[in-house]
Amino acid sequence: MNEVKLSKRLEAVASYIPKGAVLADIGSDHAYLPVYVMRNGLIRKGVVGEVVDGPFQSAMKQVAKNNLEHVIDVRKGDGLEVIQPNEVTCITIAGMGGSLIRSILEAGKMKLEGVERLILQPNIGAFTIREWLIENNWELITEEILEEDKKIYEILVAEKGEPLKPYENKETELLVGPFLLEENNAVFQKKWSNELRHWKKIIEQLEVAEDTPENLARKEELLKKIKIVEGVLQ
Repeated sequence: MNEVKLSKRLEAVASYIPKGAVLADIGSDHAYLPVYVMRNGLIRKGVVGEVVDGPFQSAMKQVAKNNLEHVIDVRKGDGLEVIQPNEVTCITIAGMGGSLIRSILEAGKMKLEGVERLILQPNIGAFTIREWLIENNWELITEEILEEDKKIYEILVAEKGEPLKPYENKETELLVGPFLLEENNAVFQKKWSNELRHWKKIIEQLEVAEDTPENLARKEELLKKIKIVEGVLQ
């Protein structure tokens, strides 16, 4: 047996998986997460979903190397098409952009029957996931922000419930996260200070660019975000 060591990011994702869950890890890459939680007795069964052949083969090897083929099923397919309704109780999707995670959830909505918890770790664009959760009656129950290897990650955990419950100021909290705003830790401050600098640079470029409808709309959107984040950081 080889010892699977998770990155800090995936360790944090793993910490939100309910004990005894049947897990689907979508876009699992090397299947490190399901192998780790299975070996630590956290889940009963696992499904690994991979659409690309290389990672699919890597996941198969990892599961075989740990003699877990009887409890972790590696399947090739796009997004949630690898699972059936009422087959799993928890879904993890980690290490993709927020828009991609959102489109996976949207395309696989019919497969979410019986799923009790979603654990989503977007690399960027977490707000698009928060929007989707509200639109589809999922309640955000907690969030985490962490830094690893100079990259900042957010983790969103949701269950079926009251989708608007965590939001007091929806516009602000959709962007920065209601739980993350409440905690307002050093990583949160760093992330949004960086974003602010980045957006202001883009505004400078747009100031000298041609006033096309696209550029004007982009500028208006950025100015709105800047105002929100400056308010948050004060």
